[in-house]
Amino acid sequence: MSAKHIFLAVSRIKSKMPRMKTLLLLFLASLAVNASAQDQHEPMPPASGNLGVSVSFDSRGQLWRVSVNKGLVQVDVSADLGKSFAPALTVNPVAQKVAAAGEARPKIAIAAEGNIYVTWTEALSTPFSGYVWFARSINAGKSFEKAYIVHQDRAEITHRFDALHVSPDGTISVAWVDKRDLIAAKAAPKPYVGAAIYYAQSSNKGVSFKPEQKLADSSCECCRIATTNKADGSVVALWRHVFAGGERDHMLGEIPATPKLDPLLTRATYGHWQIDGCPHHGAALASGGEGGNWWGYHLAYFDGNDNKPGLFYSRMDGVAFASSPAKKFGNNKHQAGHPALLSAGDKVWLVWREIEPKAMAAKDAETKTLNTPHKIIGMFSEDGGRSWATPKLLASSEAKTDYPQLLRYQDQVYLAWNTAAEGLRLIAW
Repeated sequence: MSAKHIFLAVSRIKSKMPRMKTLLLLFLASLAVNASAQDQHEPMPPASGNLGVSVSFDSRGQLWRVSVNKGLVQVDVSADLGKSFAPALTVNPVAQKVAAAGEARPKIAIAAEGNIYVTWTEALSTPFSGYVWFARSINAGKSFEKAYIVHQDRAEITHRFDALHVSPDGTISVAWVDKRDLIAAKAAPKPYVGAAIYYAQSSNKGVSFKPEQKLADSSCECCRIATTNKADGSVVALWRHVFAGGERDHMLGEIPATPKLDPLLTRATYGHWQIDGCPHHGAALASGGEGGNWWGYHLAYFDGNDNKPGLFYSRMDGVAFASSPAKKFGNNKHQAGHPALLSAGDKVWLVWREIEPKAMAAKDAETKTLNTPHKIIGMFSEDGGRSWATPKLLASSEAKTDYPQLLRYQDQVYLAWNTAAEGLRLIAW
């Protein structure tokens, strides 16, 4: 059973149990926390290797991929839409324990001038600790310069779940989950809930990063961070947050384009999911509208509230911060989860992964393992997310799979999906 499903079971018990079963709840919750920690901090990749990859197009339509092989971060490029790749370049010459599964994976971004930027999280010997690394290529991927740690704080604590973002003006932003404030609060001692979101920015194309700053306290501990840009150039991040009463909904944080201004934090979702642990289920975020027609954000996320668990989509007005009524999508009985979003003007693409449970009883004769068909479902909106076409099957695989990603080159949108059986698949949509 996955950590997410243990958490859902605990949540349901909590809402219905009498007081005399409190000890049972605490026991199940401890199992969930342990499962969650193992899922993320000690990832167990499938036999075929780490499936957690990231991909990005450059201005010429070449597809760049970053992956991990035996602790080495590697970058390769395809000139034929992923059908074949050139020999990979190794970014870190010394192998590390690199997060490359589930909510954590290496990231890649291509700047307008062609520079290639890569980040990854190195797991350290202390449980749940890590460093966030950065490397760049300024010669179109022929070589990478020496990598370095983004943050100045070098304590062996949590600096994990890195998110890499390049703004239209070339500013590089790296955000991550950080537990320095939790450690300080425990030493004080003072109360502190969750972790924090920190970020560092580079305005010199990655030559160096300015000292990191805190975006928010009380983030969830193990969920990915999604990023996009506002029309004014501000970087916007979305993450699962711990609100009052232990509610794990989502927070939207704007990193201001003007220095010395405080970040603007706004609650983005209101599922009121009360759970004492991280569900390992990050959200997706895309900008709503472009240029002078910008109006806010598209959000897709998982809510485990016992009355209505599942995936939801909503529009968020970036001026009044009034969210539209959340639209439920996907089949929760098929473990619908891990959505990805992409928008261009009024057009919005939304994909997610589902796992067909009825096939789990069928065993492969050679491997003696369970066949679990994984599917990527997608739906499309032509009116900025106000209405959606009927969802359709985009891809399927019998093997273990990664989460879906959406890419766009010129006017064509692609689904990128890494599977243990077929490798990286790039599917035009």
